[in-house]
Amino acid sequence: MAVHEDPQRSPGIHVPPFRRHRTAPASTVSADLDTHTAQAYALASLRILTGFVFLWAFLDKTFGLGYATASGKGWIDGGSPTKGFLSSVAAGPMQSTFHSWAGDAWADWLFMLGLLAVGVAVMTGVALRLAAGAGTAMMALMWLAEWPPAKHLSDGAPSMSSNPFADYHVIYAAALIVLAAVGAGAAWGLGRVWCRLPIVRDHSWLH
Repeated sequence: MAVHEDPQRSPGIHVPPFRRHRTAPASTVSADLDTHTAQAYALASLRILTGFVFLWAFLDKTFGLGYATASGKGWIDGGSPTKGFLSSVAAGPMQSTFHSWAGDAWADWLFMLGLLAVGVAVMTGVALRLAAGAGTAMMALMWLAEWPPAKHLSDGAPSMSSNPFADYHVIYAAALIVLAAVGAGAAWGLGRVWCRLPIVRDHSWLH
């Protein structure tokens, strides 16, 4: 009795067709999640520390905690947060401008409110874009006041500048911009809650 093979079937072992989209192994998925979590917590740590730099400056200058601001010389004691710093500017193209601002009430209030707002916003993870803009503007003005490119002060004394460009003001500004760009307010912060607010959902610049 003759056996007729089905022409639609090929003899031998049937090999299933190759599929381009394969499910990633569980170990790979787990590693990706662990990496993502580690990155989120690393950015959250950077955010909290950066925010605390601003918040601590506000507290020290307000209450005279004895660090950068001597006890009894705080803002609440009648001291000016800007007079000492701005009146001592001795390099750069804005010396006379900063001298004229030193100790003015508007400069004191704007500077202190900026420190407080940026510090609280960054530490809590809310309004990071606004905080990055305000903080970067503050760091730019302070960079101009210290003027790192100068090798000598206006009286000829060495400026003691260690780098003509990338000083700590630039690093703080860069950190703020990065934190805002990646939306680093969710981990250890109130970023998710903030972004759910109707006014924030409708205005992306408030994120």
